Amino acid sequence: MRIVLEQKDITVLAIESSCDETAAAVVVNGRKVLSNIIASQIDIHKLYGGVVPEIASRKHIEKINQVIDEALTEAGKTLDDMDAVCVTYGPGLVGALLVGVGAAKAISYAADKPLVGVHHIEGHISANYIANPGLEPPFLCLVASGGHSHLVIVRDYGEYEILGRTRDDAAGEAFDKVARAIGLGYPGGPKIDRLSKEGNPQAIEFPRASIDGAPYDFSFSGVKSAVLNYINGCKMKGLSYSEADIAASFQQAVVDVLVNHTMLAAKDYGIKKVAIAGGVACNSGLREGMKEACKKRGYSFYMPTPILCTDNAAMIGAAGYYDFVKGVRHGLDLNAVPGLKLGE
Repeated sequence: MRIVLEQKDITVLAIESSCDETAAAVVVNGRKVLSNIIASQIDIHKLYGGVVPEIASRKHIEKINQVIDEALTEAGKTLDDMDAVCVTYGPGLVGALLVGVGAAKAISYAADKPLVGVHHIEGHISANYIANPGLEPPFLCLVASGGHSHLVIVRDYGEYEILGRTRDDAAGEAFDKVARAIGLGYPGGPKIDRLSKEGNPQAIEFPRASIDGAPYDFSFSGVKSAVLNYINGCKMKGLSYSEADIAASFQQAVVDVLVNHTMLAAKDYGIKKVAIAGGVACNSGLREGMKEACKKRGYSFYMPTPILCTDNAAMIGAAGYYDFVKGVRHGLDLNAVPGLKLGE
């Protein structure tokens, strides 16, 4: 049953701390963003080649009050103006999640505001509502990030049918590991994207995995291993290789799988609206590849702006709004659930 949206404006304070961005936002009616503050830890974690959970948690503690205050100030609002407090409670790094959940519960109690726990992947999907105000369910959404690769039918606000998910490495995880192998460092996705523009995407034939009996599932461990084997083989034989060609060919292999699986699902389920979400949705190859594939088939294509693809609180405010108007409320016993599944 489709939800009936409130006639009065609903303003929420949203908090996100699932990984290495400490974020807070003020969002009205799930689509209008009054503020979206993000404190990134990339410069810290790139020293270690990836996110260090304990360091991430400590930095969240340092920044959480600051970003919340800044979000309220930029929006020109106070806690009294909020109708609810929304927070990511999973999935993610448990220590990082606990900082945001703890802050949200404290604010909910002190300001006497309803508390709404939000699923992180639901937030990524809901970023499309902010970037595309006319978008409404149902639609098909590819969610691709460092920890997740999901192909989801959005039946209604907050109602999802998962068609496919990764069997091993997520797409973003594969990007990070390949970037490390060719010496680009962390974060790998943006660096491979930039370098690939200098290479030939057809230079090296890397595998495109498919899974028997699960045509919408993903597997990226094979292409990652193929890249590592290619590099090691060249080194053992004393052969030179082009890092740009490796980046371009690897990226094309991943993009082909993501696009082809999505188009297959859209065809099989008769869905004419397709969206992408998550950190990998920033990738220029994926954005262009999906856009062209949808245009060729007459599908409508939706994608968030890059800042809404990476972890942010505005997307949590969008998802939280729709949960709130459906009557979702959480008590002060809300806890972080690092392995939270979509739909739970």
